[in-house]
Amino acid sequence: MSQDTCIARLEGVHKRYGAVTALDGINLTIHRGELLALLGPNGAGKTTSISLLLGLHRADQGTVSLFGKDPQDIEARRRIGVMLQSANLPPTLKVRELVRVTASYYPNPRSVAECATIAGITDLLDRRYVALSGGQQRRVQFAMALAGNPELLFLDEPTVGLDLSARQALWASIRSLVASGSSVVLTTHYLEEAEALADRVCVIARGRVISEGTVDALRAHVSVRRIRCLTSVPAETIAAWPEVDTASQQQGHMVIATQHAEAVVRRLLAIDADLAELEVQRAGLAEAFTEITRDSEAANAAQEAA
Repeated sequence: MSQDTCIARLEGVHKRYGAVTALDGINLTIHRGELLALLGPNGAGKTTSISLLLGLHRADQGTVSLFGKDPQDIEARRRIGVMLQSANLPPTLKVRELVRVTASYYPNPRSVAECATIAGITDLLDRRYVALSGGQQRRVQFAMALAGNPELLFLDEPTVGLDLSARQALWASIRSLVASGSSVVLTTHYLEEAEALADRVCVIARGRVISEGTVDALRAHVSVRRIRCLTSVPAETIAAWPEVDTASQQQGHMVIATQHAEAVVRRLLAIDADLAELEVQRAGLAEAFTEITRDSEAANAAQEAA
């Protein structure tokens, strides 16, 4: 993406907490109209990166900008919405009051009704926040993050505590916001969530971005594909083929792992005229994430040993 679409940036940023290095020269850009997913193991630097962009902490070194301004600048802050992992909200207030108070801090807020519709909490507006379930409270927090009509929305583990239907409803709302021009930064431990939503994924480890690109680009790091089918050819026969990594029966189906899917499929078709229910699946984001982080750790270990 071109630089003129960049609305937030970390450039050469270092951040330490005592003896712990949280960010080690990280470079990160956020562009207008995209959903960026930040992935990484615990302690990788995701939360610290967001804290710097929100102006909650200061970098020890490097440049942090939000809409071309200091993240603590009130004009920049009025253009963002935030949903953090934890929220200490006045428990006695009603949901309607929480959303209305939040909206009052912004120059061009959404109406309470619009926030409630997007977040799916219209039926909760007259209930006290303290009386809600954990999942309902998360949806209220999402509505509050939308209240200022933000250009950039930070969502930190937004679907924790939500059941499947509520999670999918929130995904639909997030997609709609991005389609209407909002930018979203998403941190999540649910890799299927990033796979379903992200335009771009950044994998962070040890305070640096170790891989970034589209979901498809990250999947391409994993060359193994899985073939699933019904076949009379024994698993041990297929496993002995030079193109095959593994082959086994799983729940009545043959499951084959290979880097040469096309060749294996041709061979199966040639020897089994009754081959059925053939599927070829590429690696998911979860497998790509595992391989990318494993390669990064191996590279770091080799560097430290040298």
